[in-house]
Amino acid sequence: MSNSDLLPTLLSKIYENQLALEAAIMELSNWVELRGSSEVADNVRGALTAIDRNEEFIKLALAVLMTPE
Repeated sequence: MSNSDLLPTLLSKIYENQLALEAAIMELSNWVELRGSSEVADNVRGALTAIDRNEEFIKLALAVLMTPE
């Protein structure tokens, strides 16, 4: 694999990890909320909005990087 192919693949794997972490953290926030800490759960969900806000740009940028020239 050449260096020019490595970067898009690396970024794609990092993005997959980010989405997996988001899902895991959301599960934990739901668990916390069920135990009566809705304020903490809301704070966690608020922090996760950055991932949602940037998701479309990341997907588009990865698609561009992975497109052969």
